[in-house]
Amino acid sequence: MLRFVLRRLLETIPVMLLIVTATFFMVRFVPGGPFLGEKSLPPEVQRNLEAHYGLDQPLWRQYAAYLGGLCPKRLHPHRLFADADRDGRWDFDLKAAFGIDFGPSLKYANRTVNEIIAGALPCSLELGAWSLLVALALGIPLGVVAAVRRNTWIDYLSSGLSLCGICVPTFILGPLFVLVFAIWLQRFNASGWDEPLDRVLPSLTLGLVYAAAVARLTRGGMLEVLGQDFIRTARAKGASEPRIVLRHALRGGLLPVVSYLGPAAAGILTGSFVIERIFQIPGLGREFVTSAFNRDYTLVVGTVVLYAGAIVFFNLAVDVVQIWLNPKLRFED
Repeated sequence: MLRFVLRRLLETIPVMLLIVTATFFMVRFVPGGPFLGEKSLPPEVQRNLEAHYGLDQPLWRQYAAYLGGLCPKRLHPHRLFADADRDGRWDFDLKAAFGIDFGPSLKYANRTVNEIIAGALPCSLELGAWSLLVALALGIPLGVVAAVRRNTWIDYLSSGLSLCGICVPTFILGPLFVLVFAIWLQRFNASGWDEPLDRVLPSLTLGLVYAAAVARLTRGGMLEVLGQDFIRTARAKGASEPRIVLRHALRGGLLPVVSYLGPAAAGILTGSFVIERIFQIPGLGREFVTSAFNRDYTLVVGTVVLYAGAIVFFNLAVDVVQIWLNPKLRFED
């Protein structure tokens, strides 16, 4: 397993380098700049700002300096999450843990990209965790029940709800939830991330879409496993139906769901862009959208690198879990 993980991590190095390189040059080739606004700055002030942030140097020098900041210089994973601050939130310190420095923000004075990520990432991670929990808590039971009660009204109802969940996008479902539960019924706040109830509507909006896909995958996997010989043998031996479903069929039936969890977790993180804008959540997705409009080069590249690293981590974790669930697989390509 160790060789498998190390090999996969080594394979991600050129991929991450390609992502960093493409993002670094693309944001600089886009018309505009971080210091151009409705009111133009005096030429001498703009030259001083560019010299302060190193933007007056040749592009290849800027690229080399940025890569130097991204290279890990230490390995202290225990320092990744520091103690809770005064607001009760957790600091996410990449510089203290690995020595990774994304550089200063070009639009937020006296703030680094690491500090902005540390303040916004916990909200995005919490939103993603709750949304993934909603997807699994709703999708797996619906899929199992639909497979066990195949071709009954329960199966048809579950399949219909799953199809609706897949077809309705989050940017429509979110405002509908705000209209019904926040404005008409006044049970939740329309925006914010201050109270525990503020997590409900965003998590449901983002999680229901993936719950629909999880339900369909669970149903397909369970139907395939329930038709195999060892299930018929278990029934012939007199095993109860709950034991057959939960002990024998569920482990193999969840393999398609486990394969889907890697892209799903990545999709939940990237899909939080829309949710954070709708519900005004101070997460990393909102910072990414704002940085793109502000032409904040370092913040754009920093958030892209962080999201790409999260996708790599989730896919690797899914591969390991998939091999654990299916002994027939081996740690090989």
